[in-house]
Amino acid sequence: MKKHKNIFSSIYFKNAIVFALTLLVTLEIIGVFFIKQLERSNLVTFRQQIGLPAYVSDQLTQQLIEGSSADSNAEVHATLSRINNVLISDIQVIDTKGVVRGTVDINKQELVGQKTTDENLRDAALSKNYVKNNIEQDNHTRYQIVVKPLIDTSDGENKVVGAVKVKANLESVYDSLKEVALIYASATLVALFLGIIMAFIMSRTLTKPIMDISERTVRIAGGDYSGVISVRGHDEISQLAENVNLLSQRIEETTSSQELERQRLDSVLEHMTDGVIAADRRGSINLINPAALRFLGIDDEHEVLGQYVLKVLRLEDRYQLRNFFGNVDNLLLDFSNEDQELTLKVNSAQIQRESGFISGMVVVLHDVTEEQRINQERRQFVSNVSHELRTPLTSVKSYIDALQDGATDDPELTGQFLAVVQAETGRMINMINDLLELSRMDRGVRNLELEWVNLGALFEYILNRFDMIISSDQAGQKDYRIIREVEPTPVWVEIDTSKFTQVIDNIMNNAIKYSPDGGTIMVRLNLIDQKVVISIQDQGLGIPQKDVQHVFDRFFRVDKARSRAQGGTGLGLAIAKEIVESFGGRIWAESKEGQGSTFKISLPYSLEADLEDDWSDDEE
Repeated sequence: MKKHKNIFSSIYFKNAIVFALTLLVTLEIIGVFFIKQLERSNLVTFRQQIGLPAYVSDQLTQQLIEGSSADSNAEVHATLSRINNVLISDIQVIDTKGVVRGTVDINKQELVGQKTTDENLRDAALSKNYVKNNIEQDNHTRYQIVVKPLIDTSDGENKVVGAVKVKANLESVYDSLKEVALIYASATLVALFLGIIMAFIMSRTLTKPIMDISERTVRIAGGDYSGVISVRGHDEISQLAENVNLLSQRIEETTSSQELERQRLDSVLEHMTDGVIAADRRGSINLINPAALRFLGIDDEHEVLGQYVLKVLRLEDRYQLRNFFGNVDNLLLDFSNEDQELTLKVNSAQIQRESGFISGMVVVLHDVTEEQRINQERRQFVSNVSHELRTPLTSVKSYIDALQDGATDDPELTGQFLAVVQAETGRMINMINDLLELSRMDRGVRNLELEWVNLGALFEYILNRFDMIISSDQAGQKDYRIIREVEPTPVWVEIDTSKFTQVIDNIMNNAIKYSPDGGTIMVRLNLIDQKVVISIQDQGLGIPQKDVQHVFDRFFRVDKARSRAQGGTGLGLAIAKEIVESFGGRIWAESKEGQGSTFKISLPYSLEADLEDDWSDDEE
C-alpha cells in the first residue's frame, strides 16, 4: 500500500497525469470548437439549401396582393406545390392579418383560411421583431425553421404583405455531425494513450535530477551545507542544480553573518546600561535585555515574554498602544521602592517597512534618577540662594532707607544701623565666598596642597585654639567644656591642612552654637577598621531622624530661624563634605532629637614612622 502511495505521489506520476490531462483538455477544447464550427457551417449550408428561390417569393407576394379569395389561395397552393426540394418538410404562407393562405403539408390543409398560432411568423408579417432562423424539436426530431417576410416593391415602396415559414428536417445534419464526433473521440483516445506513455517516459527522465535537488535542499534546510549536486548538461534542471549549489553557499555565508550579527546584538543588549524592550505590532514583548529586567524588578525574561508591553510598564490604564507610540515622547516613569529611588525616561519608536506597514516597536528605558536628583538639587539650590540673599539685602535696604529718611540726625541710631548693615554685608560676603568655594569644587578646581600630616598632632593643635578661646573674653557669656580622647599612636594622613582645619572649625563652631550654656563637647580620634575616625559630639537639641541625611545639603538648616540669627549660611557642612571626600574620606552625622548630635569623619591613614611631624608640641 505504501508503495502505491509513493508511486501515485511521485513527481513523474504527477507530471504524466498533468500532461495527459492537459492533452485531454486541449483535445476536448479543440474538438468542441471544431464540432461547433462544423455544426454552424452545416446549418448555414442547410439553410441556404432550403431557401425559397426569388421567383417563388415574388409569385407568393403577388398572389397575396390580389386578395384572400379562394382563387388566390389556390394559386398560392399551386406555387408551393411546384417547389421540388426533398429537404423541406413544410411551407406555410400567411398574410398581414395572420390568416394562413397556403401550406405544403397535405395533413394541414384545414389550416388554410384560419389564423395562425405561430407568434413569430405573425410578427414577421406585421414588420415586428422576429426570429429569422430557429431550431424546433417535435417528437424528438429537430427541424430548421426559416421565417421570411414577403415584401412588395412595385410602387417604389417596401410594403410587407405577408410572411412565409419554411420547415426542414435537421436529423441528417446531426447524424453526420455524430459520425465526425465519433471519429474525433477515437482519435483523441489514441492520442491520449500515446501521450500518457510519452509523459511517463519524460517524467522518469526528469525525476532523478529533481530528486537529487530535493535531497540537497532537505540537507540545506537541516543546516548541512556540505556537498554539491553534480550538474549534467545545460538544460533548465542543470541550471536549477547550479543555482541550488550557489544558494547553499550563499545561505551558509548569510547564516554565518547573521549568527555573528546576532551575537553582536546580544552582546550589545547584554551590556547596555539602558533598558531595551522590543514588541510585535500587537504589543506583545518578544525581546528584553538585562538592563530592562533590572529596572522592572524582574528576575527571568520568560516572565514577560509574550506579555503586553503597556502592562509591563504599568501604563495600561493611561494609554492605548497606538496613542502611546504615536504621541508619547520622553515620558518619565517612577519605579521607586523602599530600597531605591528609580526614575526612568521612556523613548519609543515604531518599526515600519518601506510600504508603511508597522511590523513592531521598540521601547528604550533610560535611568534618569541621578539626573532628576541633580535637577531637583539645582532648582532647590537656586531657590535657596535667592532666599538667603534676599533676606540680608532686604535688611540692608531697609536700614539704608531709614538713614536716607533722616535717621542720620541721631548719631547713636546711625551707628546701630551701620553696624547692622556691616554685619549683613559681611554675611553676604561669607555666603558668596562659600558659594565660590563650592563652585570651584564642583568644577574640580580645588587647588589642594596635599601633604602627609600627623593627624593626631594637627587635631590637638586645632582643639588647643578652641581652649584658648574658652579662656579669653571671646567666649562671651556661653560657657562650655571640651573633652578629648585622642589615639596616642601617630597616624599619618595625606590632606590639605588648611582645608582640613576649615572642616574641623566648622563642625566645632556648630557644636558650640547649638550646645547649651555649660555643655560639654566630646571629641575623639580612634582607629577603626583600617580607618582613622574623628567624632565630635555636642549636647544640643539634636537633629530629627528625617533630617539627618540632609544636613550636608546646601542651605539646609534644621532650625532655619535660629541658624540665621546666629549668622550661619547653611553651606558650611556642604563644603566640609566636599573637602573630606576630596581626601578620599567620608563624613556623616548621627543624632537623636533631644540628645545632641555626633559628626564623624573617616579617613585612610598610614603608620609609617619615618614621616616628619610638622605639628610637634614645640611648634604649638
